[in-house]
Amino acid sequence: MKETRKVIVDGEEFEVTLEQDGELWTAHVGDKKYEISIPDSGPAPKQRRQSGGKSKKSGKVSANIPGKVVTVEVKIGDAVSEGDVIMILEAMKMQNEIQAPVTGTVTEIHCKEGQSIEANVPLVVITPEESEN
Repeated sequence: MKETRKVIVDGEEFEVTLEQDGELWTAHVGDKKYEISIPDSGPAPKQRRQSGGKSKKSGKVSANIPGKVVTVEVKIGDAVSEGDVIMILEAMKMQNEIQAPVTGTVTEIHCKEGQSIEANVPLVVITPEESEN
């Protein structure tokens, strides 16, 4: 298995091609070759395969970390397009724009401005629009 990665060493960026053979790794950096041994490392983790087709997206919007709702930009019945900002969430002293994952209609809102929220709790539900096939 061959894999190319960008790495930063002491502030300098390099493109490295890595190959693994058991406990032995070979790293190619430019025209130089390095052999690296990592005892008890086991096999390299398998790479995830990306699906070739489009997957169906969910209209449930939740935050992956706890935070505080700064603003809710939509109300029930609003039509939204995928990528529209539907709320601002403050987490870890950063304000994050939460975007609509699908195009559709806002059917549920489970939070309000100023409310502290937990991670992975549904905040807004968007019913996707029906697509014509």
